[in-house]
Parts: sequence; structure tokens; C-alpha cells
Amino acid sequence: MIQLPLSKLSNVGTTIFSQMTQLANENEAINLSQGFPDFMPDSELLDHVNHFIKKGFNQYAPMAGMMVLKEQIAEKIENSHQAIYHPDSEITITAGGTQAIFTAIASFIKKDDEVIIFEPAYDCYEPTVELFGGIVKRFEMKAPDYEIDWNIVKSLVSDKTKMIILNNPNNPAGKVLKENDMEELIKIVKGTSILILSDEVYENIVFDGRRHLSICRYPELKERSLLVASFGKLFHVTGWKIGYCAAPENLTHEFRKVHQFNVFSVNTPMQLALAEYMKNPDHYNYLNSFFQEKRDFLRQGLSNTSFELLDCEGTYFQALKYDKISDKSDLDFARELTISHKVASVPFSSFYKNKLNENVIRLCFAKKQETLEKAIENLSKI
Repeated sequence: MIQLPLSKLSNVGTTIFSQMTQLANENEAINLSQGFPDFMPDSELLDHVNHFIKKGFNQYAPMAGMMVLKEQIAEKIENSHQAIYHPDSEITITAGGTQAIFTAIASFIKKDDEVIIFEPAYDCYEPTVELFGGIVKRFEMKAPDYEIDWNIVKSLVSDKTKMIILNNPNNPAGKVLKENDMEELIKIVKGTSILILSDEVYENIVFDGRRHLSICRYPELKERSLLVASFGKLFHVTGWKIGYCAAPENLTHEFRKVHQFNVFSVNTPMQLALAEYMKNPDHYNYLNSFFQEKRDFLRQGLSNTSFELLDCEGTYFQALKYDKISDKSDLDFARELTISHKVASVPFSSFYKNKLNENVIRLCFAKKQETLEKAIENLSKI
């Protein structure tokens, strides 16, 4: 047998999301672990896809994406955040948000470049940085508030800092960055060449009248930022794997150098369908209230249990602290919950490099009413 070279990701195995979904399937449990809806997208959007397939739009799209879709994205960003991106030179359609993140990191991170991330963190950030020889510096946000101490973040910055990765709203903590967070970030990067990769896939899912403060609202940040978003989260079509990256022309130029060899182009008829569907902003402006109803229903249903419901300001994930129920590690508790109580969750420790255990799990509430009702019934018996 041939001797394989040393793995570039020797400490990386199957993701916790795949593990918990498999466990849910094996135990016929309600799967609130992975972040995907269990309800159908709008039939109008599906009709648009069918239309463009039948019309013959089934070959390669342009490398950077269909212009009609990029124009709709530019219009959405301008209307939502009062920021201008040129569709031709500053917006690139990607095969989902994760591919955009991977490509952005691949485009700029070299050996020994330092990248600051905020934990709990989406699990693709660190492995991608390491693939390209970068070094991750971490700030740990902790329960119950998951606030950022910007003085500590400032201490992580060095002359090797190449990039700061944000996830706003944050998956899994459900926190939304505030005005003072943006002001502190501006102070940190001012006068430097630090880039910002802003993962904003949940930008249209914020609650209680809050406003999503996109990185592009701030000229001092926009000029150095790559903004990533996802149609999977916007239109309940996570399996389509279509997203985009918006960035100034000089950053987009470098991004596309990698993108063209990473995936080259993205599904043609679905791009055209999304462009057509986006012409009506009502198709996404309702999401805040739509998901707040689901959040509130879940929280109300669990309010009389021994779970502590942590704040959920955005995303479609609810964090639960269970230390009044069990002293087991979050991974062991999540497994027990799946096997014995038929509800699958994700342990928060999986979002930390050092597996920080604060007895917190994550539930996805992007589910049908009957799914949430059954989950609440099961969890209320604990």
C-alpha cells in the first residue's frame, strides 16, 4: 500500500452536523441539528426554475454569474444598506456561502498570515485558513451574553494580521453586532491593510425590531471587506447552494482568480429564477417576522421547562443552557437527547477549537409548525 503524505487537515473529521443528522436518522429523532428548513420554498420560485430549464438555459453561466442576478443583488444591497456595488465588477455568484468563504480565504491568505475569528464559529473558517498555511487567532465569546471585548481583540492584532472574519448575525450564538461593535472594529483596522471577511448569510433574519448592520454600511469597512451572503437562507433553498460575494473591484479581481478554478460558474437556470423572483422585495422582506414567529413559538413552548433560553437576536437557531438538567458534557447530552428523547441538537463545544463546554446546545427552528410542536412535546418531558 502506498504511503500517503501527511494530511493537511490531520485534526479534521466528519462535521458535527453530519454526525448529529446521522444519529437523528438512526434513532428516528426530530432533526433540529442541521440548519435547513423542512418546509417547501415558494412554488412561484420553483415555477421560475422550471420555466428557465424548459426555455433551454441549461449550459454554463458566465464565470462571475448572470448579470440579471447580480443587478438584483446590487439593488437589494443598496435598498437595504445604502451601499453601492457595481454588478459587473464587484459582485460574484458562488456555489453557496461556504464556497464564497473558502474562495475569499484562498485568495488572500498565505503561509503565516494571521486571521482573527470569533468563537463560537462556523466550522469552515479555521480549516480553510489552515489549508493555506495561515494561523488562526481566536476570541472566545462566552455564555450567556456572547459579547465581544474589543480590547482583547485589539491585543490579538499584530503586523502579521491579514484578515478578520465576522459572522453577523452569529451562528450559533444568535448575536447581532451593534453600533459600538462596528465603531470599535473601525478603530482596530484604521491605518492597517487588514481585510474583513463578513459572513452575513442570516442578514434577513433579525428580531425584535433590530436592524442588521452590514459591513458595507460603513465606508471605512466596506473598502477592505468581502461580504458573503446566501440564497439558501434567504429563500429556504439550502440545497441549491447558491450565494454571492460583494467586494470592491480590487478585491473582487483577486477573488475571481481563485473562483474561476474553484467552481468556474454556478447553476444557470436557478440564477435566472432567483433574479426573476427577487424583483419583488416582498419575497424576502417578510423573513424577520416569519422566523420571529417560529422563534417565539419555540421559546414559549420551552418556557416552563428547566432549560435556560439564551438570547436569540438573529439567525434561526435557539441556544439552550441545560446545566439545571444534567452535568454531562454538551456532546454527551446532545447524544442522549437524540437517542432517549428523539430530538437532535448540536453541542456548542463543536464551535470552539478547545471544545469549550458551557452546557449549551443549539436548536434549529426553521421547521414546520408540527415539527416544532413535536419537539416541544418531547423536550417538555425532560
